[in-house]
Amino acid sequence: MRNVIFAINITIDGYCGHESGIADDELHEHFTGLLRDSGVEIFGRNTYNLMYPYWHDVAVNQSETKTVNEFARTFDAMSKIVFSTTLKSVEWNNTTLLNSNLREEILKLKQQQGKNIAIGSLNIGSQVAQWDLIDEYHFVVHPVIAGKGPRLFESGGEHSLKLISSKKFQSGAIALHYKNIRNH
Repeated sequence: MRNVIFAINITIDGYCGHESGIADDELHEHFTGLLRDSGVEIFGRNTYNLMYPYWHDVAVNQSETKTVNEFARTFDAMSKIVFSTTLKSVEWNNTTLLNSNLREEILKLKQQQGKNIAIGSLNIGSQVAQWDLIDEYHFVVHPVIAGKGPRLFESGGEHSLKLISSKKFQSGAIALHYKNIRNH
C-alpha cells in the first residue's frame, strides 16, 4: 500500500501563497528528495498553471543553479496527475488530466504498489485531508509573516499528528515531517 504525502511551504502565519517565502538551493534540494521518494505528483488546475511551463522550461534549458536544475529535471520526469473540471488538456510530459472523483482515485492509487503519492497543491491537499487519506505531512515553515494569501486547511478538519523529524535550514526555514497517527 502506498503512502499519501502532502508537502507544502507555509509562512509562520499559515499562508501558502507562492508570493512569500524562500526559494534557495537548500530548500530545492529538500523538495527534490521528496519528489524522488514519490511515484506520482497530484495537483489541481491552479498549481498546474503555476508549475507549467516554468519547471519544464528550466528542466529543458538548465537555466538555474545546479540544484534548482536538478529539482526541475526530477519534477519534469515524474508522473503527474492534474485534477480539473475546467482544463480541456495538459501539455506537460508524463501528465494525465482527470476530472473523475478525486477520493476514489486516491483510494485506487493507495492500493497500488510503488513509491509515495505526493500532493503538492493546497486545494487538493485540503480535500484529501478532510477524508483522512494523508499519511504524512511535510511542512516547510518560512520565517515570514505574509498577512495574506490562501491559508492552510481553511476548510477545517481535525488531525492528530506525530512529529517524526525536523530540520532547520540556513535561511531560517524549518522543515517539519509529521505522520498522521490515525493511519499508523
